[in-house]
Amino acid sequence: MGRALVKLYTKAGDGGETGLFDGTRVAKSDPRVDAYGAVDELEAWLGVVRAHRVDADVEAMLSKIQHDLFALGAILADPSHRIAARVHKATLGPDDVARLEHWIDTLDGALPPLRHFVLSGGTPAASQLQVARAVCRRAERRIVGLGAGAVDPVLLTYINRLSDLLFVMARTVNARSTIPEQAW
Repeated sequence: MGRALVKLYTKAGDGGETGLFDGTRVAKSDPRVDAYGAVDELEAWLGVVRAHRVDADVEAMLSKIQHDLFALGAILADPSHRIAARVHKATLGPDDVARLEHWIDTLDGALPPLRHFVLSGGTPAASQLQVARAVCRRAERRIVGLGAGAVDPVLLTYINRLSDLLFVMARTVNARSTIPEQAW
C-alpha cells in the first residue's frame, strides 16, 4: 500500500468550521454546508440502493445521478462560482434536467397509472429509493433555504425532478419484482 496523495484528516475542521471552494471559512452549521450535506446523504443512499443489485437500466441511471450529485455538492460548496470554470464535471444544466424527465417518462410509461397515494415499502431497494426521495426533498428545502438568487435555478429544477424520478424508480423496482403497491 502506498501513501495517500491527500491526507484524510486536516484538523482544520476541529473547531466546527469548514472551508468552501472559494476559501471562505464557515461554521459546519452554515445553511450552505447543510444543503450540500443533504445532497451528500442522498448520494450515499443511492449507493445503498445500488448495493441491492437493481436492474441494469436503473443501475446505470443511479450511477449517473450519483455523479450529478457530486457536481451539485461542488456547486453548492462554491458560492463564488470558481470551480465550474476549472472542473467541467462540476456542472449541471438544462440537458441534465431533460435527461431526468426522459427517464421519468420512460419508467412511468411502463407502470400502471397512479390513482392513489402509495405507501413506502416493497423490496429493500424500492424502500430505500423512497428514503432517498425523502432525503432529496430535504435537500431541495435546504437549497431553497439559501435564498433567492443563491443558486442557479436549474439546480432547483434538477433536484425537484430527481425526487419525482426516485418515486417512479421505487414503483418500477416493485413492479418488476411483482410486489403490489400499498394504497394509502
